[in-house]
Amino acid sequence: MAVEPLSQKEIEDRLTELPGWSVDDDRLVRAYRLDSHFAAAALVVHIARVQDELDHHSDLTLGYHTVALAVNTHSVGGAVTAKDFELARRVEDIAPGHGAH
Repeated sequence: MAVEPLSQKEIEDRLTELPGWSVDDDRLVRAYRLDSHFAAAALVVHIARVQDELDHHSDLTLGYHTVALAVNTHSVGGAVTAKDFELARRVEDIAPGHGAH
């Protein structure tokens, strides 16, 4: 099944299920704050594993106590697709276990 860009309405509807996520410059984005740099680094490693499982990778930025993600689907010209939301949902599932907020 081919991946297709989502319409603006589809994106808005899916965002209601992912508090904290938004679209910026045609990318699905979110930043997390953590209690320590070590916790942030551990979250990055966990996200990297999820990305490898999905074979779909975001730009992932580790800060002092922060982790930021930005993702779109390059194979459809950099649009937001269901693959991006699948990654976001998986990250949302693991982030609380690292103390992310």
